[in-house]
Amino acid sequence: MLAYAVISINLALLFYTIGVWSEKKQGELKRWHLIVFWIGLVFDTLGTTIMGNIANGGFKFNFHGITGLLAIVLMLFHALWATFVLIKNDEKAKSNFHKFSIFVWIIWLIPFISGAIFGMLK
Repeated sequence: MLAYAVISINLALLFYTIGVWSEKKQGELKRWHLIVFWIGLVFDTLGTTIMGNIANGGFKFNFHGITGLLAIVLMLFHALWATFVLIKNDEKAKSNFHKFSIFVWIIWLIPFISGAIFGMLK
């Protein structure tokens, strides 16, 4: 189970990073970025769920648990907002969306890194 969790979380990192930084580089939110954001969210949720099952008890009210929950909520809001922006087809919002994407990605990295560190310390 641990291997599946680690693979899922790392796939979330891969997809989310590709989506965020290619959006920044291309200068505009595109449909394929949205798809990659949703895939990253799915892998993050899957990996987090598996890790919770391994940890016996799921959510823990600690630094990693709180930042992890915040990251998933932000990722969900990010994907939903990106969906809205693309449906609305607002050119200004599409060209500025990367600022929000980078913010969410940085917040997401906090539980990713803390989970890796805390996992190695056990």
